[in-house]
Amino acid sequence: MTVTLVFLAAILAIVTWWMAGQRLASKPWLEASPAQTATGRDRPPEPAINLGLYVFLGVVAALFSLFISAYFMRMASSDWWGIPVPRLLWWNTAVLATSSVALQLATKEARDGRMENLRPALAAGFLLAALFLAGQIQAWRDLNAAGYVLADNPANSFFYILTGLHGLHILGGLVVLGRTTARALAKNVSPERLRSSVRLCTVYSHFMLAVWLILLAVFAGWANRFADLCLQLLS
Repeated sequence: MTVTLVFLAAILAIVTWWMAGQRLASKPWLEASPAQTATGRDRPPEPAINLGLYVFLGVVAALFSLFISAYFMRMASSDWWGIPVPRLLWWNTAVLATSSVALQLATKEARDGRMENLRPALAAGFLLAALFLAGQIQAWRDLNAAGYVLADNPANSFFYILTGLHGLHILGGLVVLGRTTARALAKNVSPERLRSSVRLCTVYSHFMLAVWLILLAVFAGWANRFADLCLQLLS
């Protein structure tokens, strides 16, 4: 239980630091977006949209934290048999990280107003994220073929539930990213109109990459070693 609390405290500290860096404490009711001021439309101010995303990411972080806590507590049971980490997951991790890098590049190109570079960067980010999902499905198939089925033991169940939940969030992000990419590929679209959407997609991508790295650390057993090290340093 102590190991669980230490690891979750570390996750909470990382999430809090990250959100503080994203200006979670901004006051959207005191700010107005240029689009709203210029057109007079009832469009939510950009800071309000940002705040909405960060609140959502906070809820997602809490959800995964609860599942990870349950994972650690269930590990103490006698019917727990560890599940091997498929090698494909390491390739999938590299693919997801590259997708996040591509979207960070897209954010820079949108800020600088270079549509000729923004379009391929968005398309690359979208395709790589889709490839990550395909790789995750293939990892499931490999584990099933090796006999690690969902209902065989609790470790298998947690692996499929956590990776499936993460995959669903990636899929939801792909829907929004796909719409943003389609808008970028349309004619007569200025980078200014895409800047906010691209940046929010990038923030979401970075967050889901961080969640996946934490899950991978849990599956690989690194989380236990990290928590043990923290306990040694605190003792």
